[in-house]
Amino acid sequence: MEQIFSKLKGDKWIWIIVIILSGWSLLAVYSSVGTLAYKEGKGTEMYLIKHFAIIAIGLVLMYLSHKLDYRWYAGISKILMAITIPLLLYTLIFGSSVNEASRWVTIPVINQTFQTSDLAKLALITFLARMLSRKAYEIKDLKKSFIPIMGTVCAVFVLIAWANLSTALMLFGTSVLLLLIGRVSAKQIGLVCLGGGVLLTMVILLGPRRATYLSRIEGFFKTEQTNNGVSVPFQEDKNFQANNAKIAIATGGLFGKGPGNSIQRNVLPHPYSDFIFAIIIEEYGTIGGVILLMLYLSLMYRVIRIVTLSPRAFGAFLAAGLGFSLTIQALANMAVAVGLGPVTGVPLPLVSMGGTSILFTSIALGIILSVSRSIEELKNKEELQEGTIAEPKSSRKVVVGTV
Repeated sequence: MEQIFSKLKGDKWIWIIVIILSGWSLLAVYSSVGTLAYKEGKGTEMYLIKHFAIIAIGLVLMYLSHKLDYRWYAGISKILMAITIPLLLYTLIFGSSVNEASRWVTIPVINQTFQTSDLAKLALITFLARMLSRKAYEIKDLKKSFIPIMGTVCAVFVLIAWANLSTALMLFGTSVLLLLIGRVSAKQIGLVCLGGGVLLTMVILLGPRRATYLSRIEGFFKTEQTNNGVSVPFQEDKNFQANNAKIAIATGGLFGKGPGNSIQRNVLPHPYSDFIFAIIIEEYGTIGGVILLMLYLSLMYRVIRIVTLSPRAFGAFLAAGLGFSLTIQALANMAVAVGLGPVTGVPLPLVSMGGTSILFTSIALGIILSVSRSIEELKNKEELQEGTIAEPKSSRKVVVGTV
């Protein structure tokens, strides 16, 4: 184990948390794909092998991205943004549509779907980190800084929100947090929020999924109605997912039913992705749910530590943006499962079954570790220099060679 960690640079606790989450993901996904396997006439082992392969590829991408100096991502962000916006437009027009939402692009030859919003999250956060670090002294300049930043955030927001509102809102929230850290004035942040609010209203009222959005919001805030003075469930079919997630959590108790003993996995739609947290609580109990929550909070704590230690503004913005994005997504998924938010299609990072979500999450964590690695290298260099300066002359060895 020590030999393995000696080859892994960066914050070791982040590596440990990722490995624990990945192992837990294998157990939870294998337990929850039984119904899906039955419907498609496949064995559950096939899904386990596929999921294991994706996690393995994600760990490789995480390792490779953490080996690259994080300062290279400043230049890469420009390329990513140049690709992202046209790709999001292409997805809306020609993408694969599921439940009236065009979120995926099918990759030719391998015939695998690719969710472009995952790339857009990585691209926007790295681009914002670059802009905020390079425009630090002219951040309040309207033409040079504010308009390019606001235009980019709003453009990506509306392109994602048209088909995936929950992801767009979380990315917008992360962008606002980065603007706060980047010392953008309250007035300018207010203008960004106002612009985002206008775009949000347009998407909800005019978008192709407006009926779905309004139904989910109504179902979340209005769970009961009165019929001849008797209180009855409101739109029970529309609250089907939320209600069964609550049943899974309630029957899990303190210690759970044990791995593989979930009942609601046979009832809940997408128990292996959107509602995997409810299945985990049903099988591992409230204790298991709290441990999982603490793992994500510990991950955010380690990221914040990296942000405070980073000597460069770009590294701090990069780690903060990517760390906030992952944590907000995890908390949003958990909130939906326990009934604290309307139903969304947000996966639990590194735990839910998925393809591009796991891969881009791994790359994001690799970038955070790259920032941490640079901090460690700088610290070791400074300690080495201090040790050389402090070394007494009498203890130094002088080697005299002959020519």
